[in-house]
Amino acid sequence: VPGSCRTDLDGNGKVSRVIRIGTRKSQLARIQTDSVADKLKELYPDVHLEIGEQLQLWILLLFTKELENALERNEVDLVVHSLKDLPTSLPAGFTIGAVLKRENPHDAVVLHPSNTGKTLDTLPEKSVIGTSSLRRAAQLKKRFPHLEFKDIRGNLNTRLKKLDEKDDFAAIILAAAGLKRMGWENRISLILEPEDCMYAVGQGALAVEVRARDADILEMVSVLHDPDTVLRCIAERAFLKQLVQQKPLYLTGAVYSLDGSQSIKETMQTSIAPVLRFNLPTDLHSQVGVTAIKVPAEAQDAAERLGVKLADLLLSKGAKEILTVARQLNDAR
Repeated sequence: VPGSCRTDLDGNGKVSRVIRIGTRKSQLARIQTDSVADKLKELYPDVHLEIGEQLQLWILLLFTKELENALERNEVDLVVHSLKDLPTSLPAGFTIGAVLKRENPHDAVVLHPSNTGKTLDTLPEKSVIGTSSLRRAAQLKKRFPHLEFKDIRGNLNTRLKKLDEKDDFAAIILAAAGLKRMGWENRISLILEPEDCMYAVGQGALAVEVRARDADILEMVSVLHDPDTVLRCIAERAFLKQLVQQKPLYLTGAVYSLDGSQSIKETMQTSIAPVLRFNLPTDLHSQVGVTAIKVPAEAQDAAERLGVKLADLLLSKGAKEILTVARQLNDAR
């Protein structure tokens, strides 16, 4: 694809192919991007070596809102994300070209130093737990009704500093994967099992976003796919998409007598599921924004159907009403 890459001459006069990677300006984002770059370097130490080309990777630090703009303008060739941060429908022309092997997807409890050795069960009544996630707070309020939950913002470094240097929080809840990637596993006091708190869709997995029509880049990053993680995350993302992104379609119709003295007017509503595939080359198989060209299409379809069926089951049991109230409360925050 013209413009998707650039070639330069290295110090020995050889042609070098430059693959440009975009990432956010945070320590964790850079660590995650470096891990992907290292895997690519390992897999492609001398790409196209037979014609004197070799692979170089340039990493451009950008703000979040700039990443897809840079990808669209061909300023970068791929972007590394935490999969849980990506919407289930990507902007037209973009796709997830690789989903890497998942780290521990569970949430972790980090206790204040004064509470070492305790658990959420044994913390005193009305102890305050910090979390930036409504998902976590909602589940943990049900499981631990004696605790209080308050919002805590900032990157991992900032949240840990707020925990350690003040007495505002008895503990905070963070993703175990992020702590591990930062090298801070020793800060994990407890791992929350799904019975206490189910993790977010895609949590613990890294995703590589690319332009959907860049066949060479898509082929290159596809070797990073972990098939088991891909199928699990397709099922999870299909569940989320079916559950929360159905859009209401309203139709109002009426009939009137010619003199206006009689009329019948009614409005009906239905929910329309969003289109799962769009703006991709016709030979590409894509599910909920993921293009896994080395994973069997039948397995991807089965994973997607599983997620949709589970969402439909919850919707049939009243999930829509619960989500509507939750959105209203969130909007009022």
